[in-house]
Amino acid sequence: MRVVWQLLVIVAVWMIGGQCVAAVDGNPWLTLLLGLLTVALAVPAYRWVVGRTEHRPVTELAREGAWPAAGRGTLIGLALFGAVVLNLAFVGDYHVNGIGSVTGAMGLIGFMAAAATTEELLFRGILFRVIEERTGTWISLMATGALFGLMHLANPNASLWGAIAIAVEAGGMLAAAYAATRSLWLPIGVHFGWNFAASGIFSTEVSGNDTPQGLLDSATSGSKLLTGGDFGPEGSLYAVLFGVLLTAVFMWVAHRRGRVLPRRSRRVVEAGTTTRVPR
Repeated sequence: MRVVWQLLVIVAVWMIGGQCVAAVDGNPWLTLLLGLLTVALAVPAYRWVVGRTEHRPVTELAREGAWPAAGRGTLIGLALFGAVVLNLAFVGDYHVNGIGSVTGAMGLIGFMAAAATTEELLFRGILFRVIEERTGTWISLMATGALFGLMHLANPNASLWGAIAIAVEAGGMLAAAYAATRSLWLPIGVHFGWNFAASGIFSTEVSGNDTPQGLLDSATSGSKLLTGGDFGPEGSLYAVLFGVLLTAVFMWVAHRRGRVLPRRSRRVVEAGTTTRVPR
C-alpha cells in the first residue's frame, strides 16, 4: 500500500499542476508562476508521503546540498543537449534565423521545471527505487526506462522510434544518475537542463509536444535519423549516443561507490545470525 499511496499523491500533483499550466497556455508569465508552484508543492508532497509510508528520513530529497546538486545536473543537461545541437549544426541540419522569444523562454522555465520535478519523483523516486529493492539496479533501470519511453507515446507527434529513443537515452541515463548519487536532485537537474536547452534555448521540439518558441528562432531539416523529425532531436541518433555514454559514466560511478544493487537476496536467520542466500 505504501507504493499506492505514494503514486496517488505524486500523480495527483502531476495532473493538477499539468492542468493548471495547460489552462494558461499562451501566457508565459503565468506558466512560469504555476510551474514553479507545482515544483514547490511536489517536493514537500513527496517528502511527506514517503516519510509517512516508509517511516524513515527521506534522504533522496534532502535539503542539504539540494541546490548544488540540481545546479550540477542542470549544467550537465544543458551541455548534453548542446552537444546534440552542435552536431546537427555541423552537418547543416540545424539553422538559427535570429532571436526568438525571451518571454516564451521564461514560460518554458516554469513548464520544464514542473515536468522534470514531477516526472523524476514519480519514475526515479518511486518506481525505480521500489522496483530496485526487489530486482536490483540493472533490471529496475531497464524496466523504468521502458515505462518512461512508453509514456511519451501519448504526445501529439509521438512515434515508436521516439519512445524507444527516450527509453534508452533518458530513462536509462536519469535512473543511472540517481543510482550514482542516491539523490533525486541530480536527475531533476539533468532532466530540467536537457528539456530547457531543447525548448527554451534552441527552440526545438521536445518529445513531439508542439513546444513554443524559445530564445532562438531556429529550424531543423534533414534526415529523421539525425534530427528526430517531428518528435524533435530527442529522437536523434546523436541524442541516443550521448545518452548511452552518460548512462555508462553514471553507472561506472555507481559501481565505484558500491551503489549498484544486486537482485534482492533472501535473509535466513539462524541462531541469531543473518545469512544471505541468493535466489
